[in-house]
Amino acid sequence: MDIAKRCIVKPGSKVKLDDWDPGDNFGIGRDDEALAKNLERLTELQHLLYADKRHALLIVFQALDAGGKDGTIRHVMSGVNPQGCDVTAFKAPSSEELQHDFLWRIHKAVPRLGDIGIFNRSHYEDVLIVRVHQLAPKKVWSKRYRQINDFERILTDNNVTILKFFLHISKDEQKKRFEARLKDPTRNWKLSLPDFEERQHWDEYMRAYEVALRKCSTDLAPWYIIPANNKWFRNYAIAAIITQTLDGLKLKYPAPTIDVSKIQLT
Repeated sequence: MDIAKRCIVKPGSKVKLDDWDPGDNFGIGRDDEALAKNLERLTELQHLLYADKRHALLIVFQALDAGGKDGTIRHVMSGVNPQGCDVTAFKAPSSEELQHDFLWRIHKAVPRLGDIGIFNRSHYEDVLIVRVHQLAPKKVWSKRYRQINDFERILTDNNVTILKFFLHISKDEQKKRFEARLKDPTRNWKLSLPDFEERQHWDEYMRAYEVALRKCSTDLAPWYIIPANNKWFRNYAIAAIITQTLDGLKLKYPAPTIDVSKIQLT
C-alpha cells in the first residue's frame, strides 16, 4: 500500500477534517518489525543525504496540543545522527522576531544542504493561532497563505524537499492524553493552563487547519494528514513517507577526492 497517496492532500482539493478518521490505520495491522526496517533505512538514507550534499529535507509537524509532535520526533528520528539533524520548536515570537516579517525566524532555521531540519510547529502558526485568536487583522493573515506558498517554492527551487505532516487526533483522544498526563507526575511539567483553554477553540482550530491544508498543499510541498490516535500507526506512516521521499531523491555518494587505490597503510 502506498501510504503517502492515502494521506496526501491533493492540491486544490476541499478539506473537511470530519471526513478523515483520526483512528484509521488503513487496514494495516501493527508491525513493529516493518517499522524497525523503515527506521533502519532512514538511518542509511540520512547518511547518504549528508554525504551527497545536494539536497536538504525539511519536515514540518503541526498538531493540536497532545497531538504527538514530540513523540513522533522522538520515535521516528531515533536512529538519525544528531550531527545532521536539527529540531526547532517555534513558540510565541520574541520581541526581536516581531520586528521582522513572520517568515524571518523560519528562514533562519531551514536546514543546510545535506541536513534534515524538523519544525515542531512552524510558520503555519501564523495562519492558525493568529487567526483563531485574532492576533492580527484578517487583511494581514489572509495574505500569508500566498506568502507561505511563495516561500516554500523558493526553498524547493533551491533543493530543499519539504514534508508537512498534520497529526490528526480526535477531541476525545486529546482528552485521554491530557488525563494521562495529569495522573503521571513525570509528565505534569508538560501541562499548562493554555493547553486546556485551547480545547474551547477546537472547532475554530479545525476550520483554520482545513483552510491552511487546502490553500497550502502544493505539488512542490504537499500536506499529509496522518491519522494519529494510534501512535504506532502514526510512527509507521510517517517513517514510510520520509523514507519513500528520500529514496525518490536518487541520492548517491560523491566520488572520492583521492585515488584510494594508491593508498598503502604501513
